[in-house]
Amino acid sequence: MALQITDQNFESLVAEGKPVVIDFWATWCGPCKRLAPAIEELAAEYEGKVIIGKCDIEENVDLTEKFGIMSVPTVVFLKDGVEVNRQVGVANKAFYADAINSML
Repeated sequence: MALQITDQNFESLVAEGKPVVIDFWATWCGPCKRLAPAIEELAAEYEGKVIIGKCDIEENVDLTEKFGIMSVPTVVFLKDGVEVNRQVGVANKAFYADAINSML
């Protein structure tokens, strides 16, 4: 299951040293709801290897601003705490899997 990534737990998750994937979303966002099942499946498939989570932009303003999120969904890929890729809008699950695999 995808973690809830928040302003409070972000730094400790990155400190674990694993790649991190953050799905920035909002409750009112239709495309975010379409993306959610793929994010959940990826979280299960990469459990233990990659931290995959969701960040509600309305509840986590600091993190949303830190990454300059202007549209949702936006998925940010971090390796060693540095952004290495970003997808704005919904892509197919294979795109996300390829992006994750490139970080491993």
